[in-house]
Amino acid sequence: MLLDLSIETLTFGGRGLARHDGKAVFVPHVAPGDRVRCRIVRDRSQYVEAEVCELLEPSPARRTPPCPVAGVCGGCDWQQLPYGEQARWKERLFHEHLLRSGVATAEVLRPIVPAPDEWCYRNRLQFKCRLTRTGFVTGFYRTASHFVVDTPRCLLAAPSIQEAYAFLRSELPRAPRAEALPQVDISCSDDGRAAALFHLLPDAVAEMRPWLAEVAARGGFAAALQYGRKETIEPVAGQGGLVTIVDNPPLDLHVGAGGFAQVNAAQNRRMVEAVVAAAGLTQRERVLDLFCGVGNFSLPLARRAGFIVGVECYPPAIADAMANAARHGLDNLSFHAEPAEGAALRYGSFDLVLLDPPRTGAYQVMRDLLAARPQRIVYVSCDPATLARDLRPLVHNGYRLASAQPFDFFPQTWHIESLSVLERCE
Repeated sequence: MLLDLSIETLTFGGRGLARHDGKAVFVPHVAPGDRVRCRIVRDRSQYVEAEVCELLEPSPARRTPPCPVAGVCGGCDWQQLPYGEQARWKERLFHEHLLRSGVATAEVLRPIVPAPDEWCYRNRLQFKCRLTRTGFVTGFYRTASHFVVDTPRCLLAAPSIQEAYAFLRSELPRAPRAEALPQVDISCSDDGRAAALFHLLPDAVAEMRPWLAEVAARGGFAAALQYGRKETIEPVAGQGGLVTIVDNPPLDLHVGAGGFAQVNAAQNRRMVEAVVAAAGLTQRERVLDLFCGVGNFSLPLARRAGFIVGVECYPPAIADAMANAARHGLDNLSFHAEPAEGAALRYGSFDLVLLDPPRTGAYQVMRDLLAARPQRIVYVSCDPATLARDLRPLVHNGYRLASAQPFDFFPQTWHIESLSVLERCE
């Protein structure tokens, strides 16, 4: 069934909203003001999901997506919106979500910090691979599927990633076990040095290892391979991982292969600066950094605090954090490879707790924080929904939300990073 619809607004999750016969209709890859002809994909009792078959009348707010696979590749939701519109909608959706959730008032909501560059900002990308009957395909999954969309280049990738990817697209079809290579992760340091992590099926490791080393040497990048969980990562050529810079004077942070670093290095530096300002440290405070990774926030805060305790469940990241601190002569830190749950109650009292959890949030940690009752909590979030869920027990039990600000780390997508500051009520 085809419907002719007018897109009224954008919704949390990035899709456009229209209405038909009293039902909400959610449509991806549209702009507010578009008139579109759509095919129903899923008809639920309360709403309908549809996809665009024809753009009948474009919105004045629409642009032609620059990428030839926009709308097919599952990576970008909002290339059809000029970047100023993307930032405006992210700010609006973030503010609306916190207000509707009852955890914020309008006075504490701050304007978005837009990204300095809407293109070429990603320092890490995962490329999917598939050997088909018609040849070897590399690119990205189609939305909600495992079909690999052949993608010659990604406009979001940093130049050195794009260069390494172009080289590998020409080399990988000749791999001795190309069918055993489902994914390649390419990352780059702030200075442009590239590294690749090749995901292999276990029975292909022996045959592929020397071939990958030779390819990496010719391509001029470091390489590692992985054939299961992250514990199976092993170097193949050069120094894997990446190096990113934070704080002023600069701190270089080494992130090992398979480790986590924010994909937008420029925005990460702005976030670190904002976290340091929000912490308001005076060289005396004890600070707990949960989900600390390789020390992205721990090291800048250590320069300004009395003592930092960093907690992260991935042991290689803790090893990197310890090495990063030692390299910069910072000795007022201790790092622990363990879950975040319970840490606020295990290491004494803290003046400040910082947390930067994954997209699933840190709801179980909220109980710890209410028991420990630090003076200030700084919450870095990558999902407004889990942020609102986690803030609710805090603001209902003796904390007030002092500020909440969205940051755009991911241009061309609807995803939103944010920084929220809570203070204990006296």
